[in-house]
Amino acid sequence: MSTIHNKFLGTDVHLGVVAVGFSGGQGKSGVDAAPQALIEAGLLTALHEDLGFTIHHDGRVHDYTEYKPSSDPPLVVADAKMPMLRPKTVSAVTRALSEQVYEHAKEGRLVLTLGGDHSIAVGSISGVAKAVKQRLGKDLAVIWVDAHADINTPHSSGSGNIHGMPVAFLAGLAKPPKEDPSVFGWLDQEHHISPKKLVYIGLRDVDVPEKKILKENGIKAFSMHDVDRYGIGKIMDMALEYVGDSPIHLSFDVDALDPMWAPSTGTPVRGGLTLREGDFICECVHESGALVAMDLVEVNPHILDTTGFTGLMGASETVRAGCSLVRCALGESLL
Repeated sequence: MSTIHNKFLGTDVHLGVVAVGFSGGQGKSGVDAAPQALIEAGLLTALHEDLGFTIHHDGRVHDYTEYKPSSDPPLVVADAKMPMLRPKTVSAVTRALSEQVYEHAKEGRLVLTLGGDHSIAVGSISGVAKAVKQRLGKDLAVIWVDAHADINTPHSSGSGNIHGMPVAFLAGLAKPPKEDPSVFGWLDQEHHISPKKLVYIGLRDVDVPEKKILKENGIKAFSMHDVDRYGIGKIMDMALEYVGDSPIHLSFDVDALDPMWAPSTGTPVRGGLTLREGDFICECVHESGALVAMDLVEVNPHILDTTGFTGLMGASETVRAGCSLVRCALGESLL
């Protein structure tokens, strides 16, 4: 059990878990199988038996079938490069997830959301943000660890996949499209995060429009160039100093890791973090005593290793890496 005192939780031994078997924010199947794979790998058992958490989990991997509309055609947004894909589905699912996460967070539990593609962060982060504002009167800080910025708007996206847009909607930089205001119309100020409380780590595949959005909004972003220049220790010092005395939501996309360590993900990009650097990020956030929630997303057990690095790597290694990241964020230490 960790000896770190959490500054913001009613109790630091109660863990709310939401397993999200959802892949609708992008086009590749398989990522919906990740929560079950992580659970079968012993993740929740380790969190309970080794780290001492009381687990609050309904025993389900939610696919949210009951929230998915019977018809969900691409939404053509004026002046956009591409139509939004599955907009009603992603909006409805993330709204349901937001409410689930909120129910845990309002009780002062640490919340772990297992995805699923990164579009689910619209739900997980908004639910925590609402609870933190109500319970603590504070704004939520977000540390977003990812190869990608995921801050495209519906107008700037080159694919139309919403897993590349969650930060824009969460930060209020993208609004519900006037062509269908019901799409993310449920996101109000109570659910939003401030761009000034957002930090990226591990970026290396950022679209040109996203670079503009980051600069125009003064968003703190550490690319892999910065990691190489300063080292991950200094990066974490700077990141935690920047968010200050704020509760932290850590949203970790496994593709932040180099494909050598996590090949089974939908959009792998070479030149990423080592597993040890990823674990270190999680350890530092835990040691800050400010972690109130974590997402682990984009593990895809159905994608086999195509990197050519080694035949020993693959889906099982990516699942193991994901479990390691979560354990480190929740208090596992080397000694």
